[in-house]
Amino acid sequence: MESQDIQVDAEFSSAERDAVYKCIFNRRDVRGQFLPTPIPDQVLARLLKAAHHAPSVGFMQPWDFIVVRDPAIKQTVRDSFQAANLEAAGMFEDEKKKTYRRLKLEGIVEAPIGICITCDRSRTGPVVLGRTHQADMDLYSAVCAVQNLWLAARVENIGVGWVSIIRHDDLREALGIPPSIQPIAYLCVGYVTHFFQKPELETAGWLPRMPLSDVVWIDRWHAHDESDSLLECL
Repeated sequence: MESQDIQVDAEFSSAERDAVYKCIFNRRDVRGQFLPTPIPDQVLARLLKAAHHAPSVGFMQPWDFIVVRDPAIKQTVRDSFQAANLEAAGMFEDEKKKTYRRLKLEGIVEAPIGICITCDRSRTGPVVLGRTHQADMDLYSAVCAVQNLWLAARVENIGVGWVSIIRHDDLREALGIPPSIQPIAYLCVGYVTHFFQKPELETAGWLPRMPLSDVVWIDRWHAHDESDSLLECL
């Protein structure tokens, strides 16, 4: 291996490690606290660069990023959300339906920028290293780009909200996405007045945070080895 292939600064200091964990634990899905403050192009470029450095199966890098600034396009996206949201409300019953209707689940027109992340499943041809036996790995790769962008935005003190209550075909029509391209995420992106201490759905009582010990198993599905020292750390 040649020397230029070895990363000389691969070690993280304890402060750098703690900063990464702080970012992960303080990431939030933002819906209602967006400010009209523009995001400087240099900052937005950093977010996109972070997303572009996500891991991808076969190094195929299947993503594209559509940056949405046009208010008319954002309004079209919001109209599509509202239609889907009305349908979604009818899928819940009783108290869940009442709680659902009280929730603000998007900030499409309030956020200064929307970013749609897509997946081109044919980007490097029909046979992709690592996708030969798990066909959806390219989709998972694009989701990794979403997470990279989300965490990068958080350390820039920028809020991100993922709008999932919308049909893919509506996004294709609004943003001119070809039928062969799979929309992955429409993100509302912007500076915010504040970040909540806990996820909004947790605070609203929609669902609680599951204990880590309830979702970690040893060697086999739903198997515990009571002597395993890992369990004492959860």
